[in-house]
Amino acid sequence: MNKYELALVVSAKIEDDVRVATVESVKELITKFGGTITDVIEAGKKRLAYEIQKMNDGFYYFIQFDAEPTTPNEIEQRVRIMDNVLRYLCVRQDEE
Repeated sequence: MNKYELALVVSAKIEDDVRVATVESVKELITKFGGTITDVIEAGKKRLAYEIQKMNDGFYYFIQFDAEPTTPNEIEQRVRIMDNVLRYLCVRQDEE
């Protein structure tokens, strides 16, 4: 199993319960494809570096998980089409 980190930028224009539900659905995707979530960091609302879909702010989340090498691709395919996710990035963390 490899260690991964998924960075999510969720729209700031949606209600709090919808935002939480979006993050929960991403966490369910990770566990559905065999991943084990080790940590979830909510970085809060931050200003975006540039405007995305006419929005200047977004909520940042960092989800760390352990998974097989095929899992990140499966997760990215599903996160890509989520309406409330502005940007995402899944990276493999180096072993220390």
